[in-house]
Formats: sequence, structure tokens, C-alpha cells
Amino acid sequence: MTCVLFPGALAAEDLIHVVTRGETIYSISRFYGVNAGELMRVNDIADPSRLFVGRRLVIPQIEDAVLSAGSVLPGSVTTSPLIDYQVVRGDTLYGIARAHGITLQALLDINRFSASHSLRAGDVIKVPAQITASPVPPANLPAGGLYTLRWPITPRLITYMTGEMGVVVEGEQHESVRSLTQGSVVSAGPWRKFGRVVIIEAAGGYFYMYGGCETITVNVGDRITSGMEIGRLGINAVTNRPQLFFMVFRNDLPLDPASAPRS
Repeated sequence: MTCVLFPGALAAEDLIHVVTRGETIYSISRFYGVNAGELMRVNDIADPSRLFVGRRLVIPQIEDAVLSAGSVLPGSVTTSPLIDYQVVRGDTLYGIARAHGITLQALLDINRFSASHSLRAGDVIKVPAQITASPVPPANLPAGGLYTLRWPITPRLITYMTGEMGVVVEGEQHESVRSLTQGSVVSAGPWRKFGRVVIIEAAGGYFYMYGGCETITVNVGDRITSGMEIGRLGINAVTNRPQLFFMVFRNDLPLDPASAPRS
């Protein structure tokens, strides 16, 4: 995967992906967690089989659905990953928002509902994914477990994302976020549900995603060494705690970050 942010004619927060050999609309949409049909619509693609190497694709954003992880505003929308929730009899917007740890206004904003919107049993709406500890520790860990591994920040708490092969690492606000590997910055900026994000391509086809930064201290194209600062940790607008979203991909597939190479 090669993704870059281009200034100029595009909006400041547009994320651009440059198509490489072997990629398809499906593989690109899966990597970025977007709908394939929406990806085609935004880029005016009628025939997904006619995708040529070098084409720049705009990755669809959920308008106003993400704040930088450093921003905590009353009623603001969430930087947590979003999942589907099916409404059952007796549900209210207020009750659903409260159960998922966000304000009513945040729930309305996520789903682009008006204040007068009414729910019906069977409706499917978007809510923040719940973040829970991994029930099964990853295999092949050192004797001391997860906390003896090297992480992008000093971990106070490590939890696995529900439905995602990624972790949330809690640390101290403003602390340095450091790369676990050497490589090149292929994306740096706001990205949908994870606030300010840096993606680094490392040897072997690995992509390391560091989300939840308050500030980013690198630019697209920068060469990175292992241990180099790439940003500063921000506050998760949902939990109101300093949390880093950390994911690793290879061949478009997520890997357990605990087993990913650390150079």
C-alpha cells in the first residue's frame, strides 16, 4: 500500500492512495475500512476492473465524524472505531448514547440525525466500538507478557480492540510516540475514526499505523529510524484518557501488534 496526503486543490484532510500493482478496489477499501461502492463513487469509477497503477484515489471520509485525538469538546463525535448497532424495542437515542459512553449530540452527529429523529425497532445505526481487554493472550509472548515488549509509548494499560487486530495503549498526554521500526512515512494527518495518524511502511511489506496523536512531528516521505519520535500522544474524546491506537498490516491483513517485528 502507498498512501500520501496531497496539498493544493484537495482539501487539507483528504487522504490520497496511489494504486500499486496487484491492488483492487476491494483490497484498498478493506485496508482503509471504507465501503467499496463509496470508494468508486467518490472517484467516479464505473468499472472496478479498469484500475491502473499510479492512479490517485481519494479515500472517502465521514464528514465531521472525527476530531483530532487532542480535541475534547462537549457533545463532540467519537474518535473510536464505529460499528453497527441494531435498534431493539424500547431503545432510545439517549439510552444508546449513554450505554456507549458518548453524549446524545455525539450519537446524532455520527449518524447525521436531527434532534427530532425517531427510532424504530430493526433500524441499524452507528455506535462506537467497545474496547475490551483481550480474553486470550497472544501466543509466543516473553515470560513477562505484553508489558515486557517495546511499544510506541510507555504503556500504563494495553487493551485489544473488539473486532480489530489492533491495540489501544494508554500512556501520558503529550508523551512522545516513537516508531517501532525504521521505514518511510506514507501517510500523516487526520484519518476518519482514529484522529491524527502516522502510517509507516517498513521492510517486508509491513505497515504500522499510529493513531490518536495530538500532534504529528513527521511528514510524508520522511525516512524514519527505530525509536524516532513521530508525534505526541493526545486525549481520546470518548474515554477522556491519553490513548494510542496501534495497528499493523501486511498484505492488506491486520496482524497482532504484539507479534509484529520490532527493529
